[in-house]
Amino acid sequence: MTKFVSLTKTALASMVFWVTAHNTATAQTWNIDKNHTKISFEINHFFTPVEGYFNDFEGSLDFNPDNPEQSSTSFTIKVNSVKTDSEKRDKHLQSADFFNAAKFPEMKFSSTRFEKTDDGYVVKGNLTIRDVTKPVEVPFKVLGRGDHPMKKGMELIAIKGGLTINRNDFGVGTGSWAATTVVGDEVAIKIVIEGNRKK
Repeated sequence: MTKFVSLTKTALASMVFWVTAHNTATAQTWNIDKNHTKISFEINHFFTPVEGYFNDFEGSLDFNPDNPEQSSTSFTIKVNSVKTDSEKRDKHLQSADFFNAAKFPEMKFSSTRFEKTDDGYVVKGNLTIRDVTKPVEVPFKVLGRGDHPMKKGMELIAIKGGLTINRNDFGVGTGSWAATTVVGDEVAIKIVIEGNRKK
C-alpha cells in the first residue's frame, strides 16, 4: 500500500510538471511595441507604386515559435489614420468612394490558426474591411528573438510578414473607382512587429 501511494504521488508530480512545462512552452504573450510596429501598404496609381500606412491600431500577440499551433493574434486598425503623404488623398481614401470611414471606422484581423512552414510561418485568419470578411493567409518570418540588452529579464521578438489582397473583393473602390485604370486592384500589405515580454 505504501509503495502504491508513493507511485501515485510520483505520477501526480510528473503530471503537474508536464502540465506546467507544457503551458510555459505554449503561452507566450508579447506586448506589441507600437513605436517599432508598422502596418503599411502599396498600390499602383497608373503605373506608379504609392505607399501608405495606418498609424492608429491595437493588437494582441500570443506566439511561441517553438509551438505555433497554440498561438493567436488579433488587430484592429482605425481607418481614419491612413497616411500617404498627401492630405487630399488621405481624405479621399476615407470617403465613401473607398474605405467609407464614417460608416466602417475599423478594419479587423483575427487569427484562426498558426502553422510552421519551410520558409517560416503562416497565420490564417479572417480579415474584415468595410462590411466584408474574408479568410486570408499571412506568411511571416521571425527576424530575431533574444534578451533585451537594456532591460534585464525582458525578451524581444521581431516579426515581418505580408500578403496581397484585391481591394475590390472588399468593396474598397465604389462606382467608377472600382475600375483599375487609375488605381490598381492589388494591394500589397506589409507588417513589421516588435514585441517584448517578461521572461
